[in-house]
Amino acid sequence: MNVNSKLLSTNISRPLAENIADYYGQPLGDLTIQRFSDGEMQPIISESVRGCFVFFIGSTCQPHDNLMELLFSIDAAKRASAGYITAVIPYFGYARQDRKDKPRVPISAKLIANLLEAAGLNRIMTMDLHAEQIQGFFDIPVDHLKSEAIFMPYLKENMDMDNVTFASPDVGGVKRARRYAKYFARPLVICDKYRERANEVASMTLIGDVKGADVILVDDLVDTAGTLARAAELIIKRGAKSVRAICAHPVLSGNAYANIENSVLEALLVCDTIPIKENKCAKIKVLSTAKLFARAIRYTHEHRSLAKLFVD
Repeated sequence: MNVNSKLLSTNISRPLAENIADYYGQPLGDLTIQRFSDGEMQPIISESVRGCFVFFIGSTCQPHDNLMELLFSIDAAKRASAGYITAVIPYFGYARQDRKDKPRVPISAKLIANLLEAAGLNRIMTMDLHAEQIQGFFDIPVDHLKSEAIFMPYLKENMDMDNVTFASPDVGGVKRARRYAKYFARPLVICDKYRERANEVASMTLIGDVKGADVILVDDLVDTAGTLARAAELIIKRGAKSVRAICAHPVLSGNAYANIENSVLEALLVCDTIPIKENKCAKIKVLSTAKLFARAIRYTHEHRSLAKLFVD
């Protein structure tokens, strides 16, 4: 047991955190979130963290309470003289707001980075940021893990890759999809989409040949699943044999479950970075990130390189 390390979890990520703790080899620390009648919260760490490596595990998905729990917990550890504080954020909320895409809007991802640092963090650990340049929003170390370390071995073990073509559902995700195409030495196609408003695709064009192929769409997250459903339909119309999708973060808002169930997608692989309380769709399969995060936490505590956690 690493007596000088403490693993603590906010409420939203407790199931994942318990699995991480099992792989890590020590129980979760005692962190409770007290609620007052007016809705305010107060995290309470009921054990000493003085001088310890403290790892807070908590995604900052909606509702906003999840972010506030993490911020207040970090402050509590800082004021309790923790030696080194790392926020393990499997899903970093607001990552899609990484720039000003219209006048008079915030860069919310940068603001959240500022808030986390102001709370007293020494390090961030996360997975599959929507835009990798968000790492530059922080003035502290950022360990950016990749879901490829989970999805690639799964695909290799469970699917015949000889007829596979990888696809990006938009131009912005080409780099991500290309890593899969390169790793498996398979072709890549691109879906070029145009939006008139958020969460609504106005038009989509397919760049590349998918005739007779088993296509795998690659994206960092699935929100309403409108883009995935639209891309899968277009790919099938262009002659593909089948379409599947892999997305690290299952945001699954709005009509996502219905969109997936009613789509031509055969399967959707996601990670447990955001808990799915009730899987309402048989097409969705959840893969665990617990072992990967446990190894990353151990390497961080032991001052070891995380390079071996990435797929070459």
